Amino acid sequence: MRALVFANGEMTDGPAVQAALDGARDALVIAADGGARLALACGVTPALVIGDFDSLSDAEAEHLRGLGAAIERVAAEKNETDLELALLAAAQRDADPIDVLGAAGGRLDQMLANLYLLAMPALRARLVRIIDGRQTLWLIGPGQHRIDGAPGDTLSLIPLTPEAAGITTQGLQYPLRGESLYIGAARGVSNVLLGSEAQVTLGAGQLFVVHTVGRA
Repeated sequence: MRALVFANGEMTDGPAVQAALDGARDALVIAADGGARLALACGVTPALVIGDFDSLSDAEAEHLRGLGAAIERVAAEKNETDLELALLAAAQRDADPIDVLGAAGGRLDQMLANLYLLAMPALRARLVRIIDGRQTLWLIGPGQHRIDGAPGDTLSLIPLTPEAAGITTQGLQYPLRGESLYIGAARGVSNVLLGSEAQVTLGAGQLFVVHTVGRA
């Protein structure tokens, strides 16, 4: 089952966002607190709204309940962010893949925290994608990974771990051949797809993959 999660952040429209919204009818839709407002603006009614409701009024919560949404209110003083709770709820319902809208832009601290959520143990072995405008970001671990796109698309590989080792790529303008990328260096940014797909093989560590439709 696919899940579509709305965070309470900014969102830029674009082809990647529209592709995610196209499948909303068949997805489990979860909103993180004020992300419910973004979902409604996109014409999507969440099945679950979860959070401390510091961004939604009681009237908005009741309106959502009237639309059929389940409301899960948690204490304001908590260790998790609302988006973290929404992602955990999706994982508990065995959703895979999980697409996230509204998690980029705005506050830098929250945006960084949102990206790091992809490394949560509960999401391991699940495809979780943060989508904004023309961009899709996800996290990969050791193994071989196929990236589908179009010639001229931009692909960036950014290490999450201190070293991402044994990287071999195929179908990219600037190939890697069993090499390492290190956190703090920008070598893996702005590569280019040569065809409709590319291959990335990773030996050890974790990499953020950022796929941009067209030239970034």
